[in-house]
Amino acid sequence: MTNSFVQQDEVQALLRESAGLNSPEGNERFKAITHRLLENICGLIDDYNVTQEEFWHAINYLHELGGRQEAALLAAGLGLEHFLDLRQDAIDAAQQRETGGTPRTIEGPLYVANAPLAQGHARMDDGKDPGETLWLHGVVTDTKGQPVANAIVDIWHANTLGNYSFFDQSQSEYNLRRRIQTGADGRYSVRTIMPSGYGCPPDGPTQKLLDLLGRHGNRPAHIHFFVSAPGHKHLTSQINFNGDEYLWDDFAFATRDGLIADPIKVNDEQKIRERDLEGPHTEIRFDFTLCKALSVDEEGRITRSRAKE
Repeated sequence: MTNSFVQQDEVQALLRESAGLNSPEGNERFKAITHRLLENICGLIDDYNVTQEEFWHAINYLHELGGRQEAALLAAGLGLEHFLDLRQDAIDAAQQRETGGTPRTIEGPLYVANAPLAQGHARMDDGKDPGETLWLHGVVTDTKGQPVANAIVDIWHANTLGNYSFFDQSQSEYNLRRRIQTGADGRYSVRTIMPSGYGCPPDGPTQKLLDLLGRHGNRPAHIHFFVSAPGHKHLTSQINFNGDEYLWDDFAFATRDGLIADPIKVNDEQKIRERDLEGPHTEIRFDFTLCKALSVDEEGRITRSRAKE
């Protein structure tokens, strides 16, 4: 069969009825999107001669995906989350929005809300992971270079095994998760540990699909951020580290120019004392630039399912 089968009157009538187009009730935008989706799926089935057994295998896959709560992970792995960022960049450019802000990139599926809030500085790790000490710091400014006071820098990252607290029950509550509020100078700093990259669960549905695509499921080491402040557009971003094996081969497509940090080894004894550390450590400075918000809605993060939101 060819796609012309989908255009037959009987099939078109089925699709219209299924999408609610024949009813005055319901949401018109939702019905139109559903109709397009159903028509595209039926066209794909016809074009590729998808068998009934293959179709139900796909349905079973969706059951498994939901059961393992990997839908958001798959969305990142298929590039859909990155596509949303690219599309929003294009929309901002077309609208001639304020430029010069820190690039956005994907949130990922592992954020947990309401991490402890500190003023200016905090320690993020609980001291149980023997990972290398990291001093992460920077300043939040607006596009004119002025410090942004009272910005909230919400930070989360994995441990040295590539695992995140809350999802990894062996870690303490909110380990490697903190919110820092900037002062008048716009500065933030945290003491933490160098995170590790990670791979998709090897027995999970996301990796199963990636295997069929001939792709790996690995991510480079990275640190996530939400950065927000009154009157400024909320920023969702993350940084990667120069030299990482998967820096430009991230299965989630999150690496972007402007979001690559250079870890520096610190051996200076005076700086070590000033930071009240035990010895040599790694330092990363990463500054954030926030754009003005055109509405109150732009000041907050998007609504999506998150742990303990």
